[in-house]
Amino acid sequence: MRLRFLAGMALCTVMLLASAAPAVAHVTTDPETAPKGGEITMRFRVPNEVSTANVVKIDVAFPTDHPLLGVAVEPVAGWTSTVTEVQLNPPVPTDDGPVTQAVSEIVWTAASGGGTGPGQFQEFPVLVQRLPTDTDQSVFKVVQTYGDGTVVRWIDPVVAGQAAPDHPTPILTLTGSTDGSAAGTGGSTVDVTKLAKKSSVSAASTLGVIGIVVGAAGLVVALLAIRRRSAADVSTANPSSTP
Repeated sequence: MRLRFLAGMALCTVMLLASAAPAVAHVTTDPETAPKGGEITMRFRVPNEVSTANVVKIDVAFPTDHPLLGVAVEPVAGWTSTVTEVQLNPPVPTDDGPVTQAVSEIVWTAASGGGTGPGQFQEFPVLVQRLPTDTDQSVFKVVQTYGDGTVVRWIDPVVAGQAAPDHPTPILTLTGSTDGSAAGTGGSTVDVTKLAKKSSVSAASTLGVIGIVVGAAGLVVALLAIRRRSAADVSTANPSSTP
């Protein structure tokens, strides 16, 4: 009985440790990192976090202090988009001349009776022809509306060194420059360093879980060995008990 109890405790430990990483379902950008001044196809990834209603509207505010230039919206089946632009003062100089307008807001609205259902997510792609070169990140404020009227505002600032807020703003981190970046599908630039980091994290997580399972299995084997040794010692100490 004692051995069964210890083995059960080991199994519970494995299950708890394997599930220790929290499931986070926030509104995010994909990719999360891109080169400064690069051209990318960026997606706003929006999960449905409730079980009683569909997501029916997404309102994304774009930064205008460090504007994203040449933004174009890719159609999403079942959704319509409305784009708002602002005048830039002063204009942003580019190789093709000064740019005087930039997108400040995009609103996606689901068709009647549609939207993103519970347990699902939707991506909203945009083409950005030139990312800012004078900042290290682009911060977006997103308002998510459900069919039952519930509104979730992803507008909490993310501050380095502080605990993550409940509803963080989606952030696109800008690194280096377009030099050394690889061209992705459709001419989009992909930050190879970021992809490598993601793969490394995934591999490390997998190895960590494997290590936990192997360690627990070793614990069970050790307990079995201890029990067998104890039984052997008892038999040696009491030879009359052996037929």
